[in-house]
Amino acid sequence: MSTLGLIGSGNIGSTLARLGVAAGLDVVLSNSRGPQTLADLVAELGPRARAATPAEAAAAGDWVVVTVPLKNYRQVPVEPLAGKIVLDTGNYYPERDGRIPELDAERTTTSELLQRHLPQSHVVKAFNNIYFAHLAALARPSGAADRSALPVAADDPEARADAARLLDLLGYDAVDTGPLAASWRFQRDTPAYVVPYAKNPQGLGIAADDPGAPAGADRLRAALAQARRPAGAAPAAED
Repeated sequence: MSTLGLIGSGNIGSTLARLGVAAGLDVVLSNSRGPQTLADLVAELGPRARAATPAEAAAAGDWVVVTVPLKNYRQVPVEPLAGKIVLDTGNYYPERDGRIPELDAERTTTSELLQRHLPQSHVVKAFNNIYFAHLAALARPSGAADRSALPVAADDPEARADAARLLDLLGYDAVDTGPLAASWRFQRDTPAYVVPYAKNPQGLGIAADDPGAPAGADRLRAALAQARRPAGAAPAAED
């Protein structure tokens, strides 16, 4: 049986844990505060779930999701993730993370920073562009007419395909957007960020109580195509 490791168990992490258990995966959760703080969530999830340290969750996972504030990405364990598929849900919030000049100048992306930190891992950008409540509500079985799609980006094509297999298990189709340099197309404040899955979008944002609406691959691709880099940004590989 495959195992989903989670480094970070907040809104996105706990939602992915629930989807993973529902899909028949074993789940190993971790956070920065220690396994004992996850007792209630583990009890809710049942016998397929257990709490561990970040290093233990990294070692246990066939797929490992890193879902921590960007400012903490250097705390992600390196050696246990060597050779593994690492799915990065991070977004850049300067008011929380502090200013990162490379990101402010659009010279790199958040997942490229994590890839530098994890040089022996295969980092995949995923799950960052959907509100956690919508991630929980919109999961559908494979082949469902109202199944939603999520974008993935990675420098390794095989890693993108492997991530797509995980998305399929969790209830989503995948749209392959190419290398990590292309992940700017679904970063914060782009047309593909949260809005495609909203029932009542508000500009480039949504209300916290928005009930969500399915967004298939065609709708997502259209939103990705609308993305524009700020004037003066360094060109990305696909520009």
